[in-house]
Amino acid sequence: MRNILIWVMLIGLGVTGCRSTKKVQKIEQDIFKKDTAATVVIAEKPKVDSAALVKDIMSKLMKHKIEYTSFNAKINVDYEGAETSQKMTAYLSMKKDSAIFVKIAVSPYGVVKNIFVNKDSVILITTKGDKSIQYQSINFLKESANIPFDFSTLQDILIGNPIFLDSNIVSYKSGREQLLVYMIGNLFKNLITLDNTDFKVVHSKLDDVDDQRNRTCDITLSDYASVNGYQFATYRKISVSEKAKLDIYLEFKTYEFNAPLSYTFPIPKNYKVKQQTKKK
Repeated sequence: MRNILIWVMLIGLGVTGCRSTKKVQKIEQDIFKKDTAATVVIAEKPKVDSAALVKDIMSKLMKHKIEYTSFNAKINVDYEGAETSQKMTAYLSMKKDSAIFVKIAVSPYGVVKNIFVNKDSVILITTKGDKSIQYQSINFLKESANIPFDFSTLQDILIGNPIFLDSNIVSYKSGREQLLVYMIGNLFKNLITLDNTDFKVVHSKLDDVDDQRNRTCDITLSDYASVNGYQFATYRKISVSEKAKLDIYLEFKTYEFNAPLSYTFPIPKNYKVKQQTKKK
């Protein structure tokens, strides 16, 4: 249950199934092949070394980055793990660069968990049964999710902005409907697919630079809605795999930007405090 609740916080990115490693490798290979349709392909050079070209591609990637001061949402969440599945509702409020509040509700019990996150710490409050409160460092998210999230990255995931972008663009391919961009950063290889009409990010495939880890994160965004001049993905899927596979489907039922926070909660004084989980 702990991992379910932690992954519920990763609310921001995707719909469509997880691609196999072979499929992703084929896409990467296709980027380097000669394109018979006369679309733009970088094939000979191992890196896109034109500063103007890199600037243009990065500009398209950042075109739809959402700027905001606060965000509220109600999300239907469908979790599917190797051994269990769960449906729940997440109530999210976020103040940019300051605080994230999440209430987790499970039928028929109502709110079962409150989660608070800031730049340094995570507080987990169990509101049903064995009522308790647990204090953790922000590293708790990295350890639970098995992906190196900092507070800024977590905010981008929740709002729907692209993550782990890097100007080290190795190759790209522009077709009639999609623009594929392949970049390699310090931690991840990132194969990003943009809609070639308005350059919304529709898919991101992250693979660990360290091939020994075999860690992948498959993220897709769809059902975009226009909100405050921005394009917001209202239906998403996140698939993560390393030793086991985890899928989360997210349907945003309500959402608003730059309004007072809807969901906050006090820290209970009479709850039992659980011992902090030690870092590995």
